[in-house]
Order: sequence, then structure tokens, then C-alpha cells
Amino acid sequence: MNAQDSRQLVLALHDIWNSGNVDEIPNVYAVDCTVHWAKGWGPESRGHSQIKDAILHTRRVFPDWHEDVLDMVVTFDKVVTRYCSTGTQHGEYLGIAPTGRKVAFEEISIYRIHQSRVVEQWCLGDDLHCIEQLNSGADPHSG
Repeated sequence: MNAQDSRQLVLALHDIWNSGNVDEIPNVYAVDCTVHWAKGWGPESRGHSQIKDAILHTRRVFPDWHEDVLDMVVTFDKVVTRYCSTGTQHGEYLGIAPTGRKVAFEEISIYRIHQSRVVEQWCLGDDLHCIEQLNSGADPHSG
């Protein structure tokens, strides 16, 4: 894949998370893809079924979940994105009961691409900032 194709692939991945259209997973993630979550988010997800479960769970907890890509770096077989995730909490998240509060926090993901699909992803989010917003009701765009 060239850099532009890799960029479009990862933007399509973020679109899946934004829309919840899990039918598009095979067009982006490899069948044997592994997603390494940040500590506290649970074990890694392997394969389409577990990735689908992760997306649907996120969208149950935050029905208006949205990832806005702020930066992207593309190399030979990797893409890195920095993005702002937003959503309104309607389900338990990291042990916090539903608050109805809106959150906004930054995340960084690294994607390894092989044969036009994401074969591995590492995700790290600013969970502390998210938790602070849920616990305090602070403005999600402060701090």
C-alpha cells in the first residue's frame, strides 16, 4: 500500500468506530488482527468478532461516540493517529456507573498494516482525564 492508501484505510477504521457500522470491519481489519488496549480496558481483542464486540460495547456505553483525527503519521507499514474521542456516558465505564456526562479525551493509536488491512493496533488513551470528567462533571474540553 502507498501512504495515501494507508491513510484512507485508517480513516475508514475511525469511521467504523464513529458510525458503529461493524459490517465494515472485514474491509479494514485483518481476520487475525490483534488490538492491544490500554491497561484497564481489558484483554486484547483478537479477530473480527472480538473487535466487533469492543466497538458495540463502546457505543453502548457512549452512544454518541466520535473520534476526531487530529494528527496522522504514515510510514512504510505503520500509521499513527492522535485523536480526540468524545461521547456521553450511558453505561458503566472503568467501574463508573452511568453519569450522563459528556467526555472528551485524547488517544493515540499505532496501526500495523499488511496486505491492505490493519493486522495489529496499539491504543493508549488519556483515561485519567476521562475519569476526572465523569467523576467531577468538569468541562470535557478543559485540562
